[in-house]
Amino acid sequence: LQLERQLLMQNQMRERQAAMQIAWTREFLKYFGTFFGLAAVGLTAGAIRKKNPGVLLPIVPLSFIFAYQYDMGYGTMLQRIKGEAENILETQSTLLELPKGPLTYEGLEKMRRAQSKFYIEK
Repeated sequence: LQLERQLLMQNQMRERQAAMQIAWTREFLKYFGTFFGLAAVGLTAGAIRKKNPGVLLPIVPLSFIFAYQYDMGYGTMLQRIKGEAENILETQSTLLELPKGPLTYEGLEKMRRAQSKFYIEK
């Protein structure tokens, strides 16, 4: 029962953290969208006034950033990331192995003893 409660609590914390990340992205998108819109209008006006289409060049990277943020906040990016993570877990699990293998109690104790100046073997 205690383990089940811990698992439920961990899942609730994970869901809340994910919700906070999505909410942060949506809030950032409002500010960045305003900046992008003003920059697009200003750069377009500058390109028309100077008769130089090169002035519009900064819109290209800004549009990629805007599209990324929109996809993260309102699009399907999270579903695609989840699908890719599931694919990695199923087909490429060797990528997830820790260097030198998993942590063990014995290994941690050995490291602790090696780092401790005051440890006395019994």
